Amino acid sequence: MSSSPQHRRLGAHLCAASLLAVVGVACGHGQFVWYRELPSTAALANGEYIIGVGDVVSIRVLGHEEMSLKQRVRSDGRLALLLIGDVEAKGKRPSALKAELEGRLKDYIVSPSVAVNIEETLPADVLVLGEVTKPGVVALDPDPRLAHAIASSGGLTDYAARDAIFVVRSEPRPVRIRFTYESIARNLDGAADFELHRGDIVEVE
Repeated sequence: MSSSPQHRRLGAHLCAASLLAVVGVACGHGQFVWYRELPSTAALANGEYIIGVGDVVSIRVLGHEEMSLKQRVRSDGRLALLLIGDVEAKGKRPSALKAELEGRLKDYIVSPSVAVNIEETLPADVLVLGEVTKPGVVALDPDPRLAHAIASSGGLTDYAARDAIFVVRSEPRPVRIRFTYESIARNLDGAADFELHRGDIVEVE
């Protein structure tokens, strides 16, 4: 027997609460930052790819081809390199991983120069939960914008709090970003075009 809309909404909220607890944020508003007030360090590289588990990454140490590799990021988020061993790649921008590798290789190589490229990525998607018509997984390809994710979920229900739409992001650090429906509908300060990343959770209270 199919569940009622009320039961489905309750299930979505319970699922949202469990997932939000995992990334260290609370339901019922809790701690958040308005999207307009995101500090530059919290913008989390909007527009630059964030490495994830399952991605294939190539690393080349110029002048030391024996250290070049192409590996898939393991389930623990790491890659294995000669000399320096395991390196955390998950949640980092390629430029940040490059800088870290060059810093660690200075103990072994004079003025190391590293090139980091993403050779293959897994399909990217986000989870949309709460007061939307069709909660569930939404593919980011080919449109990674917040407005697309909400539209693909059927839009808001009549019970939605229109000033409490959140993007919950765990990488590279946990942050809960708040939007209003008006800001998204009118694309105020780029709210509708806010770029989602793989693993984000969109929650509509």
